[in-house]
Amino acid sequence: MNTPILFLDLKKQQQRLGNVITDRVNQVLCHCQFILGPEVQELEDRLARYVGARFCVGVSSGTDAIQIALMAENIGAGDAVFLPAFTYTATAEVPLVIGATPVFVDIHPKTFQIDPEHLKSCIHEIKSSGKLKPKAIIGVDLFGQPAPWDELRKIADQEGLYLLDDCAQSFGGFYQGRKLGCEADATVTSFFPSKPFGGYGDGGAIFTNDAAKAELYRSLRTHGEGKTRYQVLRTGMNGRLDTIQAAVLLAKLDFFEDEIARREEIATLYDQHLSAYVTTPARVPDSKSAWAIYSVLLENEAKRTIMQRMLKEQGIPTAIYYPLPLHQQPAYCQYHDGNALPVSEALSKKILALPIHPELTDEEVFRIIHAIKNIEA
Repeated sequence: MNTPILFLDLKKQQQRLGNVITDRVNQVLCHCQFILGPEVQELEDRLARYVGARFCVGVSSGTDAIQIALMAENIGAGDAVFLPAFTYTATAEVPLVIGATPVFVDIHPKTFQIDPEHLKSCIHEIKSSGKLKPKAIIGVDLFGQPAPWDELRKIADQEGLYLLDDCAQSFGGFYQGRKLGCEADATVTSFFPSKPFGGYGDGGAIFTNDAAKAELYRSLRTHGEGKTRYQVLRTGMNGRLDTIQAAVLLAKLDFFEDEIARREEIATLYDQHLSAYVTTPARVPDSKSAWAIYSVLLENEAKRTIMQRMLKEQGIPTAIYYPLPLHQQPAYCQYHDGNALPVSEALSKKILALPIHPELTDEEVFRIIHAIKNIEA
């Protein structure tokens, strides 16, 4: 039997980068500045330059990055935050944590990104009802591809709404020739280990071109403190990035472009060899995906179940992102208006993610390709 393929192979990545990472971590163990040590500032400076933003603020997770960004805008009770229904729970839970209400927007059937036309309709409905005040839009660069930022920017400007980019799955990607990180009023990302640029634990960052906002983010991540530790200016949180995680990320940053290139190679092979058998991802025009996830579409849920089972029997893992849209989740359905979101609902029944990570060999990629061809033949 063939050796099982891993959906994410962090052990092989560790073997490839181990010495570089160990050297960086050992420096932290020597100076013992485990909270906001010099590596955090170094990482912030390098990441800001990488995406072309003026400022980067390292925080404890991608979720906390969203929370800090929204807290900085005084978003809370009575405010509506518009976001796609087809994404990970973190994007939706934060508005509720700070007292606001998520409003779920359907997605585009080809790109899986938030649908600007449905977004405009949702904003109109919220304004007409008068129950909530439209306050913010969170665009999610799902699976590594960019959201329609020009259209989202236009809507946000017309409606006077704050615009936030959840770039957790797309860090390293491009939109219209620009690295993602500066398309919205602020951009947040995650360093969760499975992300394209992942650490060895939780971590995240916020990017902005506004010096005052960067200073505010740093205060909010550290209990709302001011110029000194015991000067408390506002209600904040404990949202700091660990120095050891910053050290790991600094070591990995030198190899990140090669890893993104490898993800693109794998996605291209999938595109070339699978498009006649399954529906492969539509590329967002004039962009470059970071390929956090490569998802294909099957004809229906029954065929997906068969495909997943048969691939598993051959040692090939798959995953479903996402088996249930957010507006149908028990935690969120009470906040939804009850209207169907047909694209999100249909997509959840047909979508299937294939392995895509830098450690995959060509031999493993073609094993996956041939297995799918044989199942669909």
